[in-house]
Amino acid sequence: MISKDKDTYKILGVDPGTNILGYAVLEVAGKQLKVLSFGVFHLEKYEDHHEKLKEIFLQLQEIIESYLPSQLAIEAPFYGKNVQSMLKLGRAQGVAMAAAMTMGLDIQEYAPKKIKQSITGNGNASKEQVAAMLGNILKIKITSKHLDATDALGVAVTHFNQSGGISGGLKKHSGWASFVKDNPDKVKK
Repeated sequence: MISKDKDTYKILGVDPGTNILGYAVLEVAGKQLKVLSFGVFHLEKYEDHHEKLKEIFLQLQEIIESYLPSQLAIEAPFYGKNVQSMLKLGRAQGVAMAAAMTMGLDIQEYAPKKIKQSITGNGNASKEQVAAMLGNILKIKITSKHLDATDALGVAVTHFNQSGGISGGLKKHSGWASFVKDNPDKVKK
């Protein structure tokens, strides 16, 4: 079991997928968040679905061994009309959870709307809106090439917020319009 200091700990955020899986590692020190790593696993090169699942398991264990997070926050599958896609997504989520469980992490799942609501104040926010808000909250630059990883960052920050963290004394916004009003320099025209 990986130990967790109450004041300093790490959260692994995962946005499961079988072609692209987003991940992020956040360090929490008191009420301050620091991004240690975030990115994606490109799994399209593996034609066999079982090989993709194996890679998810192995690569997540590698990240866990490198950063030693104590918690996994993972996006839960949402309702979809394509049963095959939902089955594959559920398998990816299950393998990610198994990788975390075998390494002793506590696990929490969050619905996509809950993540968007927690980050932007709008459960229907776009990936770009989530990325802009996360860039502001975490004081990092997020480019369009990182958008697949922002869901993983979002789920990790949501977990922090839901655990009573509330992002480091930052001003809370009631939604995207409120954020834009207070941060006109963050909006691309």
